Amino acid sequence: MVQRLKYKVGDVITLKKGHPCGENKWEIMRTGAEIKLRCMGCDKQIWLSRVDFNKRIRKIEHNGKFISIVHYEPDVETEETTE
Repeated sequence: MVQRLKYKVGDVITLKKGHPCGENKWEIMRTGAEIKLRCMGCDKQIWLSRVDFNKRIRKIEHNGKFISIVHYEPDVETEETTE
């Protein structure tokens, strides 16, 4: 069974520790083997390995509110199958 990603490019998340600039909101810029994040406070960009990212992520913004990543279920788009 393939585990679906709970995040995508453009999502705003929080990590376990905040950035030294004082902000703790990050925008996901790229996904893959490594995750590229942009600090929403100072626009600094960082790269984290997927394993490290999955350990550090705490909350994700959904409909203007931050929800714990454990309880978050992404909106599932209906996929049509072609036969």
